[in-house]
Amino acid sequence: SNHDTTIPGFIRIVERVRDIYTDGEGGEEETKFDPGYEPDWAVISTVKQSREKERHWGSFSLPLSELYSLRRARFSLGRNFMVLTSRGGDPLPPLHFHRGGTRELLRAMQRYIRLAPSPVDGRLFLAYPHDSGALSQSFDELQLFDDASSDLVSRFIQDPYATTFGGFSKVTNFFRGALRPPESPLHSRTPSDPHAPHPADDEPGFELITCGAELGPRPVVNRGQPLDNWEQFLDPEGRITDPQKVKELVFRGGIVPALRKEVWKFLLGFYPWNSTAKEREDIIRVKTDEYFRMKVQWKSVSEEQEMRNSLLRGYRSLIERDVNRTDRQNPFFSGNENPGLKLLHDVLMTYCMYNFDLGYVQGMSDLLAPLLFVTQNEVESFWCLTGFMELVVSQIHIYSQDSGSLCFCFRWLLIWYKREFSFEDILSLWEVLWTRLPCANFHLLMACAILESQRGELIGSNHDFNTILKHINELTMKLDLQTVLLEAEGIYLQLAQCKVRIYVPVLRQPQLL
Repeated sequence: SNHDTTIPGFIRIVERVRDIYTDGEGGEEETKFDPGYEPDWAVISTVKQSREKERHWGSFSLPLSELYSLRRARFSLGRNFMVLTSRGGDPLPPLHFHRGGTRELLRAMQRYIRLAPSPVDGRLFLAYPHDSGALSQSFDELQLFDDASSDLVSRFIQDPYATTFGGFSKVTNFFRGALRPPESPLHSRTPSDPHAPHPADDEPGFELITCGAELGPRPVVNRGQPLDNWEQFLDPEGRITDPQKVKELVFRGGIVPALRKEVWKFLLGFYPWNSTAKEREDIIRVKTDEYFRMKVQWKSVSEEQEMRNSLLRGYRSLIERDVNRTDRQNPFFSGNENPGLKLLHDVLMTYCMYNFDLGYVQGMSDLLAPLLFVTQNEVESFWCLTGFMELVVSQIHIYSQDSGSLCFCFRWLLIWYKREFSFEDILSLWEVLWTRLPCANFHLLMACAILESQRGELIGSNHDFNTILKHINELTMKLDLQTVLLEAEGIYLQLAQCKVRIYVPVLRQPQLL
């Protein structure tokens, strides 16, 4: 999104006399492309580089015989974000295919080399020549991309958000059909009329028998008052008597600041809802011992040991960089020698010991800071973070699909709107989302509500990708949280009341699957 750190261009595979090369060409901002040319990828830089460095990354060439590995991104830009590495260990510029095309590139590469998943890292694929006896699997067996060969209708019924937002292109989405006028060819074509016009945006190879969804009017909803009486929900032994009522109150109005420290620990799974006060005391004691055992592990690593552990060294470097720029305007984290910064650093380093496979990725400091601010406790904030991360990671399958056209939403979804609202609003928003009401993916309906509020700017304006991205980024601190929550709940109720009949699509070319 920043012309100082991205370079538009294109990539191609070239057959030369002695080898097959992967070439990438790009240029500086003043480079002139043919009118109408739209770049398929952009070189992404994570740090501000000199203009000389940008020129260096402006083009590259690598024989495929020298390609050692291909890595997909962890969280940032999903499967449309790739890094290629040569056998000499040098990484090529990271490539972001914001309009798609990764599947086609890999299929083309598969004609000349084989790609095998690393046994220790599911995001890493190693390159081998075709004549290597160690490999026998085909491109489709690698499962680099989720294909439609499984039961698509069952996937849609079980997880409609994942299939809708993840590019469920093989079966026409009933939401799209519901918004079409009745005279649309999608409503008029039948199996007995195979020669009827085929709409341009319908998936070739399929036809929809009929559409059974009709969206009614959007219900009007209201917000409520925050939860302000915790004692009324406790029995004599300290058990929560009505967890569902608590969640409903929190969803409707949030929690008063004085109760957040206690209620958040239930919402994030640190305390079981049916635990007694005595059992919670035992939990605190056990979890405190467990936390400090993990903390001792990374604090006892010597400099010499860390020099031989590139993964831990990389985690520490990322954490130190991000901690120094996380919520510094908040008095709890402001100043150079602020103890809040040290707590932020220590909790994140300990999380690397707790979940070393995941380790640390950008954005985790944003998720931890409000937890630490509210709990004011190192151990409690850590265990609340582990619960929060379980919620976030469980949604990653949604964002890792081939949804490049939605990459302006990635920041919203990956750090749960942390940059879009004020710090105080985030405290209210997150506790609402942690209730998992009225559905587990309510944060996606919030994205729908925000996009709908901007439809006048985004639809029919002929904006290009960068202009849309710029407009969305400029919404930061300009959105009203309560309005967005009202609209998102209205969308949920509108969809929930919608009478939907799902029909299996008829394959005209079954060999495609």
